[in-house]
Amino acid sequence: MRKKSDLPVKTCACCGRPFTWRKTWAKVWEEVRYCSDRCRKERKATR
Repeated sequence: MRKKSDLPVKTCACCGRPFTWRKTWAKVWEEVRYCSDRCRKERKATR
């Protein structure tokens, strides 16, 4: 089992907070830009 500190980290394009890799994002990790659904929806609303 991996430690959380060993997982890849990205910065959210909306709020700027760092977020770590999740198993559900395993196949699409390169495409993930937002830390949550809330950030993803806010980004679409501000365009």
